Amino acid sequence: MKGGVTEVTPHLAAVEADVQSLIEAHMETMLGVTFLASEYVIDCVDGGRIDSLGIDENGAPVIVEYKRGTDAGVINQGLYYMAWLTAHRSAFDALVRDRLGALAAAQVLWSAPRLICVAGDFTRYDAHAVREHQRSIDLVRYRYFGHEHIGLETVASVAGKSHAGMRVRRRAAVLEAPRKRNGAMAELADATDEVLCGLGAGVTRVQRKQYAAYQRLRNFACVIPPQQTKVLVYLKADPKGTDLVPGFTRDVTGLGHHGTGDLEVQLRTERDLERAKDLFRLSYAAA
Repeated sequence: MKGGVTEVTPHLAAVEADVQSLIEAHMETMLGVTFLASEYVIDCVDGGRIDSLGIDENGAPVIVEYKRGTDAGVINQGLYYMAWLTAHRSAFDALVRDRLGALAAAQVLWSAPRLICVAGDFTRYDAHAVREHQRSIDLVRYRYFGHEHIGLETVASVAGKSHAGMRVRRRAAVLEAPRKRNGAMAELADATDEVLCGLGAGVTRVQRKQYAAYQRLRNFACVIPPQQTKVLVYLKADPKGTDLVPGFTRDVTGLGHHGTGDLEVQLRTERDLERAKDLFRLSYAAA
């Protein structure tokens, strides 16, 4: 105790199941993933149970594997389950249909399945290994603080090659056509992409038909394909904590729109992009 304040020493869970049950109960808040199933039994020769199955904000299938401490096998185990899942898409689609409805099942993003490994720690070899795979993998370190609080820290976040391929193809399909009509807005969209991707390590760009999502562990920005006079960006920043400027920022809480986020930013010029950078950083930090 220092100055009357009790110090809390970070520590690991007593058992792996404690971490799993806590994260499953708050998966959307912690990981940006909608929980679908726990201990999902896979039908294969060697058998096995996927610790947690979910679907992220962009419709991508997510496998979450947990280890109490440091375990070199967690990545390979998760990749084994991911291979099974991608080979049995109909089983996952049926699960989504049962839990979330037919519309959600029809929009599953199979080009970008994800593996999230949550463990007490990872080695430098683990961080190197995920960069060698062609899959989207997040390594997340946890720590308990006292008995009621848990902290998560992203150790490594790698986008699979499918993301890079989608990125190139979508630019050709989505940005080239607007560039012919309005080169300024297409160039502004490209500049926005560079700013968002350059905010820090581990930024992943996921392309859907209606928007491009930028995420760390969770989405922090979504960019709509450029319109004739503006580029729309949706952020996870709190609109109530932002000085809203008509024609530049807008609170869209409760209003339907593509992508995720309650703060809409309207970009019309390079100057608007410069003004928006602090908001981008705020949303990035919150993710």
